[in-house]
Amino acid sequence: MELRQLKYFVSIVENGSISKAAARAFIAQSALSHQLAQLESELGTLLLHRSSKGATLTDSGEVFYRHAQAILRQVNDIRLAVRKSPDDVVGSVLLAIPQSISSALALPLLVAARKRLPGVSLQLNEELLGNLTGQLRNGLVDLAILFDSGQLDEFDHKPLVEEELCLVRVAAKNKASKPAVVTLEKAVSQPLVLTGVEHGHGYGMRSVIERAAKEHDLLGVFLSNIVVEVNSLNILKSAVLAGIGATILPLACVADEVRNEQLQVERIVSPRVTRIPALCTPPNVPMTNAIRAVSDLVVQVAGELCSSGVWKGTSPIAAGGASIAQSNESAGLKASQRSRKATEK
Repeated sequence: MELRQLKYFVSIVENGSISKAAARAFIAQSALSHQLAQLESELGTLLLHRSSKGATLTDSGEVFYRHAQAILRQVNDIRLAVRKSPDDVVGSVLLAIPQSISSALALPLLVAARKRLPGVSLQLNEELLGNLTGQLRNGLVDLAILFDSGQLDEFDHKPLVEEELCLVRVAAKNKASKPAVVTLEKAVSQPLVLTGVEHGHGYGMRSVIERAAKEHDLLGVFLSNIVVEVNSLNILKSAVLAGIGATILPLACVADEVRNEQLQVERIVSPRVTRIPALCTPPNVPMTNAIRAVSDLVVQVAGELCSSGVWKGTSPIAAGGASIAQSNESAGLKASQRSRKATEK
């Protein structure tokens, strides 16, 4: 397998046909077809479906395309690294973020990167959470944001904020009757539209809610009230707007719909249900100056959005990884216990 074959393959995919890729590379179409045939023969699988309308990826081709992109990106970064000073922050960085936080983080991060890291080309991929872990393990992305559920030990990870989950439903017509809070028991005791059980593989919102329900003997109630499962945030919100059921999401996911009075949110209490987005790097992959700089920038921007209130429904992470809200709750509980003991004496 040669590097030029990877370039040719990526060019065919991005141009949509062998003829267009050949014209772009200034080589004969027959020569490009020969290189592709050699590649498929070496791999022992078909990578592209050819037709009069062009070329489309097979399932194997989809996998190969992602790996080829990652390899070519790394090769380009190597060239930049050896041409520049060891201290220069230059290169491309691919950060994958889940759909459920892109509305809060993506644009501010892009703006900050252009301003603070002019030598870095930051690429953002918005993905379903269930796709991110495999991409990170295989080195197909440089960084990814996952949710810390105690299962991130295989990655280097930094907690960003604590994000509170809320019950989300169609906005009440009578604004005065709009409740501010709801118990977890009440939240899971009504028809729910949620992400699928495989979505996130232990990292996603569905898993967070299931764990909370199980800890409070509500798992059976919760599971029996799931009426629709979808793995698209937009479809999920559309289903709620259509009156199919309520859902459980972070406030940032529905900030626009709440502002437009289409949806309403109720904070879940007794207990609070939260998740912690964490910035993760793949194992055994060297950190370039650019990746390290973007990693630091993500932590900074997330902290700024949280402290300013722009990233709604979040609390900062205290030293040691616990959230400020968790620390305050723990302190309040201890104070209550001390007061009760003093009264008993």
